[in-house]
Amino acid sequence: MARITAFIGALAIALALIIAPTAASAGLFVGIGVSINVAPPPLPVYVQPPVLVADEIWTPGYWAYGAYGYYWVPGTWVAAPQPGYLWTPGYWAYTGGTYGWHAGYWGPHVGFYGGVNYGFGYTGAGYVGGGWVGGHFNYNAAVTNVNRTVITNVYVDRTVVNDDHTYDAKTRVSFNGGPDGIQARPTADEAAYRSEAHLPPTEEQRQHVTVASQNRNYLASVNNGRPANAAFAEPLSRENRPANFAPVTSTDRQPAPIRDGSGAFSRFDQDRGADAPAHADRPADPYRPEGAPHPVNAYHAPHAPHAPAEHEHAPPAHEHEHDR
Repeated sequence: MARITAFIGALAIALALIIAPTAASAGLFVGIGVSINVAPPPLPVYVQPPVLVADEIWTPGYWAYGAYGYYWVPGTWVAAPQPGYLWTPGYWAYTGGTYGWHAGYWGPHVGFYGGVNYGFGYTGAGYVGGGWVGGHFNYNAAVTNVNRTVITNVYVDRTVVNDDHTYDAKTRVSFNGGPDGIQARPTADEAAYRSEAHLPPTEEQRQHVTVASQNRNYLASVNNGRPANAAFAEPLSRENRPANFAPVTSTDRQPAPIRDGSGAFSRFDQDRGADAPAHADRPADPYRPEGAPHPVNAYHAPHAPHAPAEHEHAPPAHEHEHDR
């Protein structure tokens, strides 16, 4: 059975999953009071919706943990708390026999996030989906789904498509450390970024997580590790709930995931790696990994038309500053 070292109830557990370091505790990985002895499921394959509002940042989906076990928090576009700030995703890490959650945060650089390849620019180290220039965010259309009819700050840098860090294409590993996790450690730059001033998730991010936690169809025990509606162009809220929203019930309190003899999630999808890409490269079509199975009930809006070449901006001069 999963062991949760939380000193208050289920609501506090859900809230703890989105707590991040504040400026007063800049760069420190803060213990959030959640420790699980069951590994999180593999990351699902899904389509990234196009960015529709200028200067919004992609925050990838991830598995969170609450009173009903693991549940999926969809990827979404959100506004940064201030210009120049980037999102460092949270990640699970195996330490001392348990899996602990390290919350995501905002800062001037992308810090360490466990080597987990969340896709769409988050290759496992840094972020190659764009960068800030003159107070506005420029999007790299080589790895980001951009609606070019409304977004003009666009460039194409395909050199980052071959960034192959520690992504395990067959299992889509979602945690760091342990015998089966990603064996990544912070680089010198990432270690230095820990001392920078950081900001916690915004209010719309917190509401997004709260709504996700209330939808039983996002529970791993219900979707078997393959959540439908896995990403949204706008954050979830009371007014913007997923089409498959259904409240959790008392019967959901006892998750029944597929497990191996050790109690770990072993195979949520028995053929999850059969059609997965053999490498982490992003294809010319950046909206899903090359050769990956088509996601179930994913975002199906048509791709935005490619703008004429003269409208493409050159990559930001400092783009690689955020990608280490």
